[in-house]
Amino acid sequence: MTTWEPSAPALSVRQVLALERVLAGEPEVVAGARRLDRPVRWVHVAEAADVGVMLSGGEMVLTTGVLLAGDEDKQAEYVRSLHRAEAAALVLGLGRAFPSPPDVMRRVAERCGLPLVVLHRPFPFAQLTEEVQSRLVRRKFAAVSLSEAVRGELTALITAGAPLQRLLDEVARHSGCPVVVTNLAHRVLGTAGERPAVDDVLRDWERVARQAGGGEGDGWIRAELGGRGERWGRIVLCGYRGDRATGRLLADRAAEALVLHRMLGGAARSWEEQSAQSLLTDLVSGVVPARQLLPRARAAGLPVNRRTFVPLAVHGREAHRLDRVLRLLGLSGVVAELAGGVTTVLLSLARDQDAEALTAHFAARLRSGPGAAPVVVAAADERTAFDDVPAGLREARHVVDAVAGSAAALDLPAVVRLGDVHLRGLIRLLRDDPQVQSFAERELDGLLCEPDEDLLSVLRTYLATGRNKSRTAQLHHVSRPALYRRLEAIQARLGVDLDDFEQAASVHIALLAHDAQQQ
Repeated sequence: MTTWEPSAPALSVRQVLALERVLAGEPEVVAGARRLDRPVRWVHVAEAADVGVMLSGGEMVLTTGVLLAGDEDKQAEYVRSLHRAEAAALVLGLGRAFPSPPDVMRRVAERCGLPLVVLHRPFPFAQLTEEVQSRLVRRKFAAVSLSEAVRGELTALITAGAPLQRLLDEVARHSGCPVVVTNLAHRVLGTAGERPAVDDVLRDWERVARQAGGGEGDGWIRAELGGRGERWGRIVLCGYRGDRATGRLLADRAAEALVLHRMLGGAARSWEEQSAQSLLTDLVSGVVPARQLLPRARAAGLPVNRRTFVPLAVHGREAHRLDRVLRLLGLSGVVAELAGGVTTVLLSLARDQDAEALTAHFAARLRSGPGAAPVVVAAADERTAFDDVPAGLREARHVVDAVAGSAAALDLPAVVRLGDVHLRGLIRLLRDDPQVQSFAERELDGLLCEPDEDLLSVLRTYLATGRNKSRTAQLHHVSRPALYRRLEAIQARLGVDLDDFEQAASVHIALLAHDAQQQ
């Protein structure tokens, strides 16, 4: 037997019994007291013994039982027929037919879980019917109005090109509870709502989500996301405190909008990528303490308990390719492109795994395969405390920024670390200092006033290789005599002798500062 699902906001049996007009009849619940939160879709006054065949589910049936008096079999069958019809409750007015609650009806109702309420004082059923019906109509109108308002607002946001987060914020505003979007594996792709409430939901997300996955108790209301016969996620209102049917309408309108948003997104970043980017951006910025981001990281699928974290920054590979390599190697991690063509990776390894070896293996796989483009992998030292992850991510980014611009001219290790960047790292940190900028322009003025990219490139490679002429000629595919002519031109325009160590070092520092300022 299927459970009746309300199509419009309803009152619960408990709410109906709390109405002033009903209280005047001195109601007493004599059976099914644990089911008083069942929704009441409609109220019927019915004396017919076979009223069950005329019900469609969710009705509260009012009767005096005049046609049931004296026949216990009819009384029992009457209650069973209401149960089969999924009635919300039975209200029996005591009087001439039944001066006291009939034992047979009470026992059967308790066994079926059907609330049985008796009224000890005479009560005009018409008044109750009128009041409940008018309240239901008002609720339905209010719910439909809210539904259409939400649909209009979300559609306007989508038309204006709003991001997923903006839509979720709007849904959370209307629902007044945390909103979570997940894929089918319960991995959280987006959240909205008051931060403390969201963190409470996410703190043990996987267990809570699976435990509540079979129903919509405690205000957990779900709507599936998908199209063309395929589901790919769901939106969940977590702890919705309003009427359940209204919550269903809100969830359905939100689901419609999210499906449309995803369809119109085209080749834009997936929600998974946006979720990873949001998490890593907050970690790198340090605005939110790392400990407060733990629930989000865990809900996003990153193992965080008793783990070793390896912060990485990769230049030269898109985030989706790095994510694919992680999956191929069976590694857990979060990947996102944050800025400037640099992709940030946070690996999460078991404590007994060799972090250095796995990081090197990961870097090697990035460089392998047909058509593999040059790539620079920078890493910070592994962290065992999640609180230390933000500093590690910033360190890895600093390292990759320091070497990425001239990686082709450097003999870099497979995984570059802070100890490998030396002077480049310092210049990177000082690149925005006005005095450093002035120094760079003054030292390179002869090449910058009339820019010659070929000469600048040769100078960059010559200094990066430790003034190795053979290596420089090889990298630029020129003969040694041709290289000598270029070096002579550079020295003439700068007015320096590159064979002099101090002058060459000064030009090298200026060029590093100039390159850092251009990034």
